[in-house]
Amino acid sequence: MNNPPWPNGKKVVHLDLKGAPPKVEYIYQLIECFSRLGVDGLLVEYEDMFPYEGELTLLQATAQRAYSRDQILSIQKVAKSKGMEIIPLVQTFGHMEFVLKHRPMWNLREVSNCVGTLNPHKKEGFKIVMEMLSQVVKLHPGLKTLHIGADEVYMLGEGELSKVWLASPGRTVEQLFLSHVASVVKYIKETWPHMTIIMWDDMMRDMSQDTLKASGIVGLVQPMLWDYTPNLDVKKTVSLLEKYSSAGMQDVWAASSFKGSTSVYTNVPSTQRHVDNHLQWLKVAASVPAGLNIRGIAMTGWQRYDHLSVLCELMPVGLPSLAACLQTLIHGQFSPEVQNKVIQMLGIASVEVEAMGSTFEDATLFPGRRLAESIVDLDSLLCLEDLRSFENNMYVRGWFSPYHRSRIANPLIILQIQSQASTYLTLLQQKVDVVREEMVSLYPESTAQEWIDEHVSPVMAPLQRILDDITTCTVEIVP
Repeated sequence: MNNPPWPNGKKVVHLDLKGAPPKVEYIYQLIECFSRLGVDGLLVEYEDMFPYEGELTLLQATAQRAYSRDQILSIQKVAKSKGMEIIPLVQTFGHMEFVLKHRPMWNLREVSNCVGTLNPHKKEGFKIVMEMLSQVVKLHPGLKTLHIGADEVYMLGEGELSKVWLASPGRTVEQLFLSHVASVVKYIKETWPHMTIIMWDDMMRDMSQDTLKASGIVGLVQPMLWDYTPNLDVKKTVSLLEKYSSAGMQDVWAASSFKGSTSVYTNVPSTQRHVDNHLQWLKVAASVPAGLNIRGIAMTGWQRYDHLSVLCELMPVGLPSLAACLQTLIHGQFSPEVQNKVIQMLGIASVEVEAMGSTFEDATLFPGRRLAESIVDLDSLLCLEDLRSFENNMYVRGWFSPYHRSRIANPLIILQIQSQASTYLTLLQQKVDVVREEMVSLYPESTAQEWIDEHVSPVMAPLQRILDDITTCTVEIVP
């Protein structure tokens, strides 16, 4: 049975800039592509790529330059020309690693070993959050909507000041969370009365209706329910929506995923996995209680799980998935006809990036296509079991163990090991060179180097060590 198409409400694409921030020219190309695919807006998570000023200057990225003020304004201008609203996402409680990692901010952590969670009791921390919001709003003239994050506030209640606060009768960690969020949203509403405020919902999922009603945030903030799994529990999600609605939160958002949620280190996404997630969200949307207003869906494309984790799939390899997910929402299904539409829109042979073909008839249909293809090509080699477990193959373990390397090894088999390791390394290096060349045309050099260091170097290093040991060993055993 087919679902109805996604109901009225914005289809917003998440642009996660806390890893692999695209060059601004590539962002323009992506906005053009997103517009053709049916996107209504961008949820932009700037993190350290925003040009913070004054006492917040230290928050700017150092691996590459943050975007300039003119670039931030020009991105908005290009988006506006395509009818897209930009919604900045500024974390205000959890996932503040990019702030709290800096030594001058260490004392603002809830607990010393949790880099992500802000101490809700310190006025200085609240002041910094408000300054971040102020600078972001100021650089977005006419801004209507702001996302304040507030997800995954780990270790809340574990700090010394929180323990003192919680010692008073009747106080809970839930109330501690809600009191900080209430302070943030009330400040925003006082400063910018017409601002719509969104927050992630996960910290509120287990709260009772009464707790939410008494929180002071009902009517001021709109929860964004996120679930990125292909087997999303429809009944449970609808029940959660009903709870928020009955607590007075009639305006809600959904958040799905088109990339960046399979595993923390995935290089190439599965389109079908993400389409399945959107099919489940369509079932949720078709089952919402009367009186509940779904304001839109944010299609997340995480570039890191958090500020301190490795890079997830880059945007180019995620575009077929994004196009397929958008068309699934628009048509209410992922039929062969819908797949064909995606294929035509991007000029590809398959909706799965691993099988999309390699024709370059119109590069504007699929910005970053060459990089996507080169990553798929390299990743297929990196995933070869023979290569990844080369150190543990029969010949290396049987005739070139640490014992043999320190004494004497069989020259005939050493030559065989050397030949195979050299072949793999040469092939890897050739493919890495292609990826690097394509990557630096769209991303900073620092991104290309990080991607290679994270995803390629750990595979190449053992091969190189074996070759180095062979060179040493050969000198010693050849007369």
